[in-house]
Amino acid sequence: MTTMTIRDVSLFVKIIGQGYPLLLMHGGPGLDHTTLLPLEPLAERFTLVFYDHRCNGRSEGADVSTMTWENLTADADALRQALGFEQWAVLGHSFGGNVALEYALRYPHRVSHLILMDTCGDARWARDNAPELLARRGFSAAIVQDARRFYNGQITPDEFLPTALKLAKAYDYHPSFLYHPSLLALGYRLGLGPPMTMRPEALIFGGSRLLAGWTVMDRLGEIAAPTLVLAGRHDFLFPPEHQAILADRLPHARLELIEHAGHNPQIEQTAETIEVIQQFMATVDVVAVAN
Repeated sequence: MTTMTIRDVSLFVKIIGQGYPLLLMHGGPGLDHTTLLPLEPLAERFTLVFYDHRCNGRSEGADVSTMTWENLTADADALRQALGFEQWAVLGHSFGGNVALEYALRYPHRVSHLILMDTCGDARWARDNAPELLARRGFSAAIVQDARRFYNGQITPDEFLPTALKLAKAYDYHPSFLYHPSLLALGYRLGLGPPMTMRPEALIFGGSRLLAGWTVMDRLGEIAAPTLVLAGRHDFLFPPEHQAILADRLPHARLELIEHAGHNPQIEQTAETIEVIQQFMATVDVVAVAN
């Protein structure tokens, strides 16, 4: 684990493993790379590059107002150059998937494989559809309203963790505080892993500014990289019907749903999630060699 000066920021970076490079873009905004650490066993086959987006986690040196799509994607590509990779595979989870899509559109020749895990091509799904889906699943009107405010960035920094805790049971197939990223911070402080650094200001800016009106659905056809659309079947933020639309719009995509998992299959069904990713990478490599 280290920090690297990338453009105008100091990015927190963790690199492990050996083999073909795989960049991991974490979700949030407001969380950090620790939400993806369950994927560390992939290091047996790949060089894993974990990092915290600018204004997230332990990355420092820039005001939250600089968290734009242009900067987020330019940071990732400058990191690639600094590490000496011509191309790499890119995995994006949740908000990280939004960044991954923007990166694939802006730097198409640098992405050899694209893995989109529990994410979307249109912010409307989390901002509008997710609260409505919670209501249909029987959650209280108060929880539905909390979700609407949270995903639209209409909270204060002091409300970040309390609101996340209220929403925690919606995230997983087996509702449990142990699975929700916002509570992993507590577990890590008890010695169960590296501490998570949460940045409420990133969530607020992301929800209220960066993601407001964001969509790339009309541009998905431009992405030529082989793509795996991977999600927990019970995800309320980005449910199967959205994953099917996302995969259908991408020219070279395959859809895989993880049973008995919600928004974080890498935590709830770690072994199966890793197996699906490995199979996708192996299949694409075989096709590439054959051609």
